[in-house]
Amino acid sequence: MAGFVDVLLRGLALCGQAIAVGGVCFALLLLRPASSEDPAARRRLVRSLVLTAAGAIVVAGAQALTQTIQLSVLGDARTGWPFPEVAATSYFRASLARIAACAGIVAGCAALARRPDRTGWWIALGGFTVLLGTASAWTSHAAGRLGPRAFLLVLDAFHQLAAGVWVGGLLHLIVSGASRGAGASSALLKGFSTMASVAVAVLVLAGIGLTLAYVDGPRALLGTSYGVMVLAKVAVLGGLLVLGAANFLAVRRLTSGSDGPGAGLRRFVEVELGLGLTVLFVAASLTSLPPARDVVAERAPLDEVALRFTPRLPALTSPRIAEMPVDDRNAPRTAADRAWSEFNHHVAGLFVLAMGVLSVLNATGRAPWARHWPLAFLGLAGFLMIRIDPGAWPLGPLGFWESLQYPEVLQHRLFVLLIVAFGLFEWSVRTGRLRAPRAALVFPLLCAVGGGLLLTHSHAGLNLKEEFLIEVTHVPLGILAMVAGWGRWLELRLPAQAGRLPGRVWPLAFTLVGVVLVFYRES
Repeated sequence: MAGFVDVLLRGLALCGQAIAVGGVCFALLLLRPASSEDPAARRRLVRSLVLTAAGAIVVAGAQALTQTIQLSVLGDARTGWPFPEVAATSYFRASLARIAACAGIVAGCAALARRPDRTGWWIALGGFTVLLGTASAWTSHAAGRLGPRAFLLVLDAFHQLAAGVWVGGLLHLIVSGASRGAGASSALLKGFSTMASVAVAVLVLAGIGLTLAYVDGPRALLGTSYGVMVLAKVAVLGGLLVLGAANFLAVRRLTSGSDGPGAGLRRFVEVELGLGLTVLFVAASLTSLPPARDVVAERAPLDEVALRFTPRLPALTSPRIAEMPVDDRNAPRTAADRAWSEFNHHVAGLFVLAMGVLSVLNATGRAPWARHWPLAFLGLAGFLMIRIDPGAWPLGPLGFWESLQYPEVLQHRLFVLLIVAFGLFEWSVRTGRLRAPRAALVFPLLCAVGGGLLLTHSHAGLNLKEEFLIEVTHVPLGILAMVAGWGRWLELRLPAQAGRLPGRVWPLAFTLVGVVLVFYRES
């Protein structure tokens, strides 16, 4: 449980850090120059500073909670928390520096919101931002390497700061009203586009350097959890770069003095931000895994990895519960365990495949009855609630509340709740029971969040190889779920004509999720 919460808190901290770092750069470089003469720019500056301070508070809170959880895990009832030992570590000192930097950012934002012309505070705010990025690097894998690590720490700091400038800047662009054309000039949009382009270049170059340091070849890339998570991060980042490039070109086409972009650009900025936040959570998940270079004996051979993606007719028979080692959750996985899991995935795949086909039919406009396809989510949720954890309620010896103490069970229950939410909201929207425009956005958001959780979801395996071979098939599922979610988002948010293409893409991605599940295998 602590490991799962730690990943979520790290992801939350990275998101808050992006908001803070991106906000400082956005305010300092883009909003401050015009704030002294333009009242509207002054209001946008204050709004951006408030959001920047909020991001810093999120970082400080998440970092403090992370440290508290780690102390509680390391301590015991007899000796208490090992505070002196933990306080002597570089990680603890870096955590304090990170929190102190956040406090400085909050103070600077408060001072500048009242008087934006105070140059000293702007310099201090920039210094606190650099300190935040530097301290964050000291909480990463770079700080734990043996031998020379200064270069890796510098790369990591640049990588994190650049991600913040880009992803966090997108949120400030939206909140400032620039993406809506609310009095924002084309100069502001072009200024952000230039700033983001520089950040992307730094982000990619630093990321390549870190990958070369932590992944020592194709086998490490394809045969370890760390390597595959890097590939997942690259895949999501690739989509992010495509959207960013499209937005860059759209901004460059704006004429001088234009009041703002069209609806298409605004909606693509929203998706770009969503994918950026997902990348940050994937990065947080990477910090919980040992670098691929350090995993040698337990690397999965490439033929075993390929076997997991080799199609095989689905098994529609399941072991009996009596054959399962439900009394010992730490027992090595058996053939019955694998057969049970494969059956679950195959039946779930049939549910999703049916929904995908019905959603494709519904998208054609020729089968209005197919709009009820989301109700199948409820059947899927019921099936998974019963079958997903054989050692827990209702089939296993663990009671419902007792089972939630296990992180894997808790994650599975959360996924089941997401599935129920999928079904109820989307069915209500499709049938007109929920007419509020924002209600329709619940399904794509949950779909995108569910895909992100699949990428950060981990199993408590007894060895890294076994854990990796289970999780490797989750990566395409997570990516397809995000394509479906953001595709549906664009269908809803874009004008009708422009939304047709994403409206046809997302049902296909949804159908492919079912196909992957139907052919899922663990043996």
